[in-house]
Amino acid sequence: MSTIEVQPAMAKNAGSDLLLDVKDLRVTFSTPDGDVTAVNDLNFSLRAGETLGIVGESGSGKSQTAFALMGLLASNGRIEGSARFNGREILNLPEKQLNALRAEQVAMIFQDPMTSLNPYLRVGDQLMEVLQLHKGMSKAQAFEESVRMLDAVKMPEARKRMKMYPHEFSGGMRQRVMIAMALLCRPKLLIADEPTTALDVTVQAQIMTLLNELKREFNTAIIMITHDLGVVAGICNKVLVMYAGRTMEYGSARDVFYHPAHPYALGLLNAVPRLDTEGESLLTIPGNPPNLLRLPKGCPFQPRCPYAMEICAAAPPLEAFGEGRLRACFKPVEELV
Repeated sequence: MSTIEVQPAMAKNAGSDLLLDVKDLRVTFSTPDGDVTAVNDLNFSLRAGETLGIVGESGSGKSQTAFALMGLLASNGRIEGSARFNGREILNLPEKQLNALRAEQVAMIFQDPMTSLNPYLRVGDQLMEVLQLHKGMSKAQAFEESVRMLDAVKMPEARKRMKMYPHEFSGGMRQRVMIAMALLCRPKLLIADEPTTALDVTVQAQIMTLLNELKREFNTAIIMITHDLGVVAGICNKVLVMYAGRTMEYGSARDVFYHPAHPYALGLLNAVPRLDTEGESLLTIPGNPPNLLRLPKGCPFQPRCPYAMEICAAAPPLEAFGEGRLRACFKPVEELV
């Protein structure tokens, strides 16, 4: 088991109001080779002030889940199921209603801030545009509010930075700009798609500390999409483990980290380098994620699973066990080592 420590304080900030309720979410893409189901019957919920971590290898469907909620799927994608935000269905909304929802209620931080910012416009102009468009502020009001938000995300010399271009910022500073932009309209839900992937570990820690502080200050719910389990341990209340577009395990961060109930979740945790051992080989999950056009029969993780049994030729149902926990596996929990 890994030596990652789950921060207990993160479980104390959750609100009581149900903010997002996703049921049977399915995302399918039409391709020349056939339909590809990138997200398969996903279910989760989120309350104000909570943070949900969605983890899994590349291609597991994490980002497509976020894009579906934001209405940003590619043109060949289609969505089924339900996602109710504050009691309102948000899937497949008309473009005009989506534009009103985005930024004002739901915002997203993308993985690469350099490609998300316009290289030809000053950072200040890009921040101010959000407030002028969505809040109807004057240019002077938008300028001052943008400076205040840059200060809130710990941007040094915020007023001076407003007149600079994105290429004049470091990677960490550009990510702070993206976080500030996402928070300008005080959204109730913030979706962060691997926001620390391109940053060094010191800047990663600063960004995660910043997100924790902003969550406490604004009571913002966060969906954190990441492959970094250290990030999950530092900020998340709940964890959704995805593989081949499906839920493998779902539960509180403490339960999933200290008592994993699915072989895939156990494999991810065992693959984290340990700090208390020296000279040992890193553990890995053998094989590769499946081709979504040719999924194996039954459990999609079966070809890579050290606990695979004959019964795994049938797809295990996603079943509840314990308080607030779900898993899709035939292997008894007590037999996982």
